[in-house]
Amino acid sequence: MFASNAIEPMKSINFEFLRPKWPELASLGGFAETYTHSDAAGSIAKLRMFCEQVTRWIHHHRKLPKPYQANLMDLMQNRPFQEYVPEVVLSKLHLLRREGNRAVHGNDGTPVLAQRLTREAYDIGRWLFVSCGGRVEDCPEFIEPPQGGAEAALQRREKRAILERVAAQEAQLQKLLEDLDQQRDRARQAEATAEERQAALEAALQARNELQAIDPLSYSEAETRQYLIDQMLADAGWNVGPGSASTEQVQKEFPVSHQPTASGGGAADYVLLGENGKPLAVIEAKKTAADPQQGRTQARLYADGLEQEYGQRPVIFFTNGYELWIWNDAPGEPWRSIYGFYSPDSLQHLFFQRTRRQPVSAISPSPAIAGRMYQIEAVRRVVEKFAENKRRALIVQATGTGKTRVAISLSDAMIRAKWARRVLFLCDRRELRKQANNALKQFLASEPRTIVTTATASDTEHRIYLATYPAMMKIHEKFDVGFFDLIIADESHRSLFNRYRQLFDYFDCFQVGLTATPVGFVNRNTFSMFQCEDGDPTANYTYDEAISHNPPFLVPFVVDTHTTPFLRAGIKYSQMTPEQQEQLKEGEELPEAVEYEPGEVDKYIYNRDTNRHILRNLMDHGIRVEDGTRLGKTIVFARSKRHARLLEEVFNEMYPQYGGDFCQVIVSEDPRAETLIDDFKGLGKNTNLTIAISVDMLDTGVDVPEIVNLVFAKPVFSFVKFWQM
Repeated sequence: MFASNAIEPMKSINFEFLRPKWPELASLGGFAETYTHSDAAGSIAKLRMFCEQVTRWIHHHRKLPKPYQANLMDLMQNRPFQEYVPEVVLSKLHLLRREGNRAVHGNDGTPVLAQRLTREAYDIGRWLFVSCGGRVEDCPEFIEPPQGGAEAALQRREKRAILERVAAQEAQLQKLLEDLDQQRDRARQAEATAEERQAALEAALQARNELQAIDPLSYSEAETRQYLIDQMLADAGWNVGPGSASTEQVQKEFPVSHQPTASGGGAADYVLLGENGKPLAVIEAKKTAADPQQGRTQARLYADGLEQEYGQRPVIFFTNGYELWIWNDAPGEPWRSIYGFYSPDSLQHLFFQRTRRQPVSAISPSPAIAGRMYQIEAVRRVVEKFAENKRRALIVQATGTGKTRVAISLSDAMIRAKWARRVLFLCDRRELRKQANNALKQFLASEPRTIVTTATASDTEHRIYLATYPAMMKIHEKFDVGFFDLIIADESHRSLFNRYRQLFDYFDCFQVGLTATPVGFVNRNTFSMFQCEDGDPTANYTYDEAISHNPPFLVPFVVDTHTTPFLRAGIKYSQMTPEQQEQLKEGEELPEAVEYEPGEVDKYIYNRDTNRHILRNLMDHGIRVEDGTRLGKTIVFARSKRHARLLEEVFNEMYPQYGGDFCQVIVSEDPRAETLIDDFKGLGKNTNLTIAISVDMLDTGVDVPEIVNLVFAKPVFSFVKFWQM
């Protein structure tokens, strides 16, 4: 359907059987083979593209619903996709994605790894081929790519011409992939005109073919160790020997005494040793088709034997190479699924905590950080939940009641009690990260901290790490899964969880979600994610409680209603698709044409008289300060950047006496945005900035206690976002 005659095919050794139906996959496989020895990182990057094209094709071909603005990780975690793709294939896709990310961001890769991943891509292609009607016998046996790939194997004397052709073909392939995305979008919008699906007999035959394709992908236990577990250990920083060879850190087929066998002995698949030569962990591996839980009892018996012999109980891991479980049973923790192995340093830290971690009764929140009773109670509730072997907690507090202080107090208490060594603060935007950093500077000045970026990702010597969700998504795999002991996730609501779930699944640590969303509007999935019953967060402090307290912690607002056609007309919510309605509810900006008729946009939103009315009302009726001589700090919520600039222009026309720095637009695209926010807070050079016109950037989370006026110059359909604003 998507084949193109415009691209000269990049001949492949192993992927030609895909070319009739998926020419782009065959060519990507050919590029990966060609680059295996000369540019391993480039080869692995091409295989990541192979993974992405397969994933997107399956979504398109199977008409699977997709998350909004989904990236590759979103698509691979999409439940309908996971239900359709066999687990063994899904794991191989994740392997290509993960190693591809490492290659792209760190230029990492070896020819050995590139060859192995090429084999993984071949297995994926074989499954795809058979699952779509191909025959197993039409798939060739896999051949290790020689130096230079298929082209070099055929014509080694034409090296220069080949390299030139490869470069041209790569450019053509990139254009083809872009065209594929456009064609898929058009095809998705077209009406389905296909005939009835295959008959029951054909479906049964197809299922049989799929099973034939999947079964050879299931490795034996030995292959599991070689291809999957060894790589997972190496990725976590362990020195792993080739084949069956052991190293000082990683012992394979390690003899264990005190076993319930005839000889009294056994051999653990892996034992990870500390610097003192004592066992830190024992790993039991089962073949990839087996349930890893089958190895749990065996692993525990090995741990019992090692404890008797060395006087130290190791941590237990059991895995089939795809699923991995950890069981730190010495302190009474239950087993749990994790994303990857701990690094040597992180595993050693688990043993430190076994003897140094203080009991819950010894953990006392600092009143100097968060001294209000509801704040102290929130910290205590979270710590008590963690003491019950729960790993996640949710704190719901009304805006302005000190969520950040509670988070810092919790971090301080857990650090002092040796429950946490490293803490990660996740924030929605850079401005919120900056606010958190300033608060940490004030209350935990002695703890070393850093802003997590690509440049600082290798820095492991700090106590506090601050990052935005998007930045952390790009580099989180540079840290091992046990690197952090506590994650504080600000603005933990459904849309962030859907988009950044990978972060929470990747790190194996205590995790606390913070949100100002009232309990009645917190999504059920959010409660579930943070191990809370629906409607029952770990700690909750409401807006009503804050204003009714004596003395009040918050003051109630007063509404001054001035309705204009701009604020009320033209919204066509009933005509939106369910997806558009959902995005509107989540507070996402939608195209203007979706919300208004084209004529109404010009008539109402960009009508200067309408905006003069809005600004005049503010200047005449807004709350004033300095004995009533000056308008108080004000945020105007605008509909779009164009609308914001118009408001700024109209204000300067109406009130030139205030100068050009009294009312200014603050949007994320402006390189001066952080400076303008500092000015608005009174921390910068321009103390005259009083009216900030915002397009989403100041809508939620920004702390400016001096604000006394809010002007809603745009409709807000989300109850939750309205209250946050």
